[in-house]
Parts: sequence; C-alpha cells; structure tokens
Amino acid sequence: MTTKPNQTRRDMLHVIGASAVGAAGLQSLQGCAVQPMGQATEVRYSLGTEPPKTLLPVNATDCHHHIYDARFPADKTATLKPKDAFVADYRALQKRLGLTRNVIVQPSTYGTDNRVTLEAMAVFGLQNCRGVAVVNTQVTDEELKQMHAAGVRGIRFNLAQGGVTSPDMAPSLAKRIAPLGWHLQVNAPAKVILDNKSIWSNLPIYVVFDHLGHMAQPNALNDPTYALIKDLMQKDKAYVKLSGFYMETKVGPPSYADSVQVASAYAQSAPERCVWGSDWPHPTEGYENKPNDSYLLDAFAQAVPSEQIRNKILVDNPARLYQFS
Repeated sequence: MTTKPNQTRRDMLHVIGASAVGAAGLQSLQGCAVQPMGQATEVRYSLGTEPPKTLLPVNATDCHHHIYDARFPADKTATLKPKDAFVADYRALQKRLGLTRNVIVQPSTYGTDNRVTLEAMAVFGLQNCRGVAVVNTQVTDEELKQMHAAGVRGIRFNLAQGGVTSPDMAPSLAKRIAPLGWHLQVNAPAKVILDNKSIWSNLPIYVVFDHLGHMAQPNALNDPTYALIKDLMQKDKAYVKLSGFYMETKVGPPSYADSVQVASAYAQSAPERCVWGSDWPHPTEGYENKPNDSYLLDAFAQAVPSEQIRNKILVDNPARLYQFS
C-alpha cells in the first residue's frame, strides 16, 4: 500500500485495527439503526427533501457511496477532489431513503490511502457496513487480512478518472484476494471495459461493474459492452451496479427513462447478479447540479417493478456479495 510523507504503515494498520476492534463500541456510541420507511429530510449534495415513493425492505443495502474528509490528503494523481461528505451527512440520506446497510467505496481522490474509508466503516460498525478498498500490487497479505477484519470485501479499479491502478494489475491481485472471498470492482468507460474483455473473463473472482457499465446513450443496449457484461453475469462471473442513472442519460430526471431501460434489461437477464447503489455524494456532478436521490431510487423501482426481485437486488444479493450475516 502506497505511503505518503505523513502516512506510515503503522498509521494505516492503526486505522484498520480501530475499524475491526472498535466496531461494536463505536456503533453503540454513534448508532446506525435507521427506520425502513423513508422520512422527509434535508441531505447535503442531494436535491429535494421528500422521501421516495418506493418503500424499502428491512436490510436494504446501498452498495455504492463515498465518504470525503479533508483531514486526509488527496493523492497526487487525483482529478476529483469533492468537498467534505461525512458519516453524519450520509446518515441523513439513509433516513430519507429508508436504508439499513451500506457499502463505502474508496474514492479515487485518496488513491491507495484507505484511511478515510476504514475510519468511516468503524463508525458505522460491522453489523451494517462493508467497504471496498483501493490497493496496488505493493499491498501486503497482512494488510489485506487486516482490511478483511475491518469489513472490506473488494478492491476497486477506477479506470474512469485514472490514477493508481491499471488493468494489468487485476490478474495478480485477483488471485491474492480470492481466498478472502472478495470481488474486483471496475469503474471504467464502456470502451475500456470492452478492450479488457479477456482480463475480466478470466479472473477467479467476481467482477462488479459500476454504474450500468457506462454505455453512452442513446441506444446503450446496442453497445457491445452491454452484451459483454450481460454475458459475464449470465455465466456467473460478474455483477452490475444499477446506479449512476444520471451519468449517461439523455432523458434526465425525474424519470431517467433511458437509464431505466438499461437497468431493466440487466435485471431481467440476471436478477441474481444485480445490486443497487446511490453513488452519494455524486462526485462527478457539479454542486449546482446534484441529483434528487429520491428520484433515483424511484427510477430504480421503475426498472425493477417486481417487489420480489427488488428485494433480491436490495437485500439478498448484497448479503451474498459483501458477506453480511
């Protein structure tokens, strides 16, 4: 794991250790239980205050959000440097949407310095929170084991903003994390996903594709990247996140009808290989152009009208992928 002048390996392990041993204590101090039914709440980096029309099941899981904190320095490769988005801010989103479980994804901003994510995971507690880290080939097996104890269940390759990882690292890292039951998460433009087809197709672990696979609209379903991801899902090699409806849409809010069509196609072809995420605090969007998270959740419900399949995507699939008890 890459270190910085103000970051030692001992600092990193201290944060990891606090995540593992402090989960129960921090949880009891901070509290992380939320009501299943959404409540009208103001949320930073989200338009509106109204709850969604969609009622969520107990243990509904947001499989993709970030935490930002200026106490931790940005990596020199970072291109996205959002404002602070704290645990307390995200808890307001949980209250508004009616979410129970969450998965914190290490953002590109901090490179392989996972302290911001690990610290936030410790505050939420292991009962309802998991994480996805960013590492490179310098990470040690001991660090991987420590992160597993803290609740990390995957590693992320952000190939959209670039930075500290590259596709050629995937095979060797996948072999090392396979014994832990982790997955490899990919955020990349559709062409990059397609160009690296042979890598994703031959890993010994699941690949999880972010944000619908980033196929350009209109006619995203005609993109060969969609066919690739669907094929990998149906062969039990991949998951896709039904998230980021606002990224490639040409229709826009409140319906996001074109993104809904893509999400619906994935959910119909392999419902057991789909998960959902908010992508809060929506770091790719300007501060005057943040989406309404209630609209996004209702758009997901439009894509998956069956309550039984929605519950699978919101509860059962995340429990399996992220090893929730």
